[in-house]
Amino acid sequence: MAHAVAALGAGALTAAGCVWYLPALADLRAGADRPDSRRIAAAACVTGWAGTAVLSVLLLVAEGWWAPGVAAVAGATATAALRLDAAVLRRREVRETARQWARLGGPVPAAVPGHARHVVAAVVGCGLAVAVAVTALHALAGPDGGPGWIAAAPAAVMAVFLLAAAAYARSGRETVPGRRATPDGRPSRTRHGG
Repeated sequence: MAHAVAALGAGALTAAGCVWYLPALADLRAGADRPDSRRIAAAACVTGWAGTAVLSVLLLVAEGWWAPGVAAVAGATATAALRLDAAVLRRREVRETARQWARLGGPVPAAVPGHARHVVAAVVGCGLAVAVAVTALHALAGPDGGPGWIAAAPAAVMAVFLLAAAAYARSGRETVPGRRATPDGRPSRTRHGG
């Protein structure tokens, strides 16, 4: 696969990722108004998308695959490390909040449901990994590596995984009994009484 085609794909992916990295930038700008775990998760998001942007530039200027490969691995490693740190910190924050509520003697408020969001992120991540693997296999096979439709296979793989994630997200909207859900899946606040 030509570097220009891969650079175009990485650039398009980076542009489409604005739905993730722009809110993450807002979380980073909010500073101490956000919990530490959320800011670290936002830093992981921005790092990952910045790595994709750097990869698209390197694919345009580099002769071989060595420099873009190293940049992709470095970006993915930094992103994964930050994301794991955010998950550990989030778990610690949840335990601390539960401990504080227990000291107050009241019921611990239910955490915001995030299971569906994690499943959707995992499905999209798996789709991206499979698409990258298919692209790498096609690139390693060389210019005569197979039929022409294989070049479109990564986009088809990613489309299938995105459709699966969207289907799960639509079916995974759960509501608490007695509460209505808003269109974004969050419980609405209703007034009780006459």
